[in-house]
Amino acid sequence: MGRKAGMVRINPKKFASLHKPCMKEMITFLNCLALSHNNDDKCVRQKELLGACMDAQANVNKKPFNSINHHLRRLSRAK
Repeated sequence: MGRKAGMVRINPKKFASLHKPCMKEMITFLNCLALSHNNDDKCVRQKELLGACMDAQANVNKKPFNSINHHLRRLSRAK
């Protein structure tokens, strides 16, 4: 089910389902680079789409994500 870190069980499957907002644009850009032998002059449109998506995500106010490392550090200080 999960890995043990001290007395806490961690479920790695939970973190794999996080929302990946610009994944489609990034894959399209990387495929274009692979097809053009890493010549980004031929992938200008895909590069612009990826940049626009990343800029749009930077402006989104998100709830802070408490990572596993945060919780492990917090639990280790309690000892």
